[in-house]
Amino acid sequence: MKTELRTDITVGDICKGFSYNSLEGRGLYGWSGRLVIQPEYQRNYIYANGRDDVAVVESLLKKYPIGLIYFLKVGEDKYEVLDGQQRITSFGRFVTGQLDVIDANGDPHKFDPSHHGWLLNTPLTIYICEGEGDDPEAEIKDWFRTINIAGKPLNEQELLNATYSGPFVTAAKAVFSNSSNANMQKWKRFVAGDEKRQMILAEALDWVSKGNVRQYLKDHRYNPDITELTRYFESVIAWLGGVFKDTRSEMCGLEWGRLYEQFHGNPYDPDKVWGRIEVLFADAEDKKITNARNIFEYVLGGETDPRLLKIRIFSPEIAKRAYRRQKEKAKSKGVSNCPLCAIGHAANAKRIYDFKEMEADHVTAWSKGGDTSEANCQMLCKTHNRAKGNA
Repeated sequence: MKTELRTDITVGDICKGFSYNSLEGRGLYGWSGRLVIQPEYQRNYIYANGRDDVAVVESLLKKYPIGLIYFLKVGEDKYEVLDGQQRITSFGRFVTGQLDVIDANGDPHKFDPSHHGWLLNTPLTIYICEGEGDDPEAEIKDWFRTINIAGKPLNEQELLNATYSGPFVTAAKAVFSNSSNANMQKWKRFVAGDEKRQMILAEALDWVSKGNVRQYLKDHRYNPDITELTRYFESVIAWLGGVFKDTRSEMCGLEWGRLYEQFHGNPYDPDKVWGRIEVLFADAEDKKITNARNIFEYVLGGETDPRLLKIRIFSPEIAKRAYRRQKEKAKSKGVSNCPLCAIGHAANAKRIYDFKEMEADHVTAWSKGGDTSEANCQMLCKTHNRAKGNA
């Protein structure tokens, strides 16, 4: 990688011809059209939060340095921002009147040439970089990952976008990383994360690729057609809307791609499905279920795998079977059907309790990993069960 240090380029130079797309939330061009501020391998502009963007401007106004900036030379007098697009877009928005900062009195104000004109002459510290060797693109992308370990680190999907930048990633980001997308609110009922940080795109890719996102991006890198990606994602969302008549906050961020593959071929009655979900969440509120987020998978699977819920309370059916089993065994031995009473010497050592006088207990305590299964169930008299606790 060849580098050239430039300290003669100013804030004003970069802001000449500055273009910002407020709809997509991205800086486009600067430096009189010579600079692409957000090339396709860059993540979205994430400083537009009234905190990070303002901090960049305030640093400049206080004459603090804002750190090294890296440009990639891509042609004769043509450049892309390799690192620094968040800072450049922030001060560019301020200089062009698209960002207010708060003064010492707490009042917002825009860029005023009569007060802030000196800011345009502030020099920046910029390295101009050029790739070398047999594979300059790989070298550039490796450098991009290296210089982005500071600040707000790139997440896995942002790194993958950089590694496999091309028509496919560009088209996919326009759909799944666009906060103005009319479907975003609906999608985020089921998919967690910030679309600007590529979290919705990451989930869509994970679903369609069955977890092999890297290979999928590699295979589709130069194909601008994202039909398969969008159709699969929309199919999962539509299936969820058909099976569940309502939504709960617990649904956001579940492995819906896996569950779609596992269950989308099954018929469901939305009323019955939601009715069972409401009952089970009521149980969760009563602490009878300790893994409530798995309720949806449990119901979709026909309620056949109670391990999903980590159920703490034995069902009445299990308790009654345990009671009958212990009662028969106790009568044949002439001892109490409460195992703890049976080993004592008090008057209850031979007492046969009624079902309503007993409670189901974990043989291996719940707190020690014991499951709520019939094999781990014993009936104790209420006195012993409540004295036993989690021991």
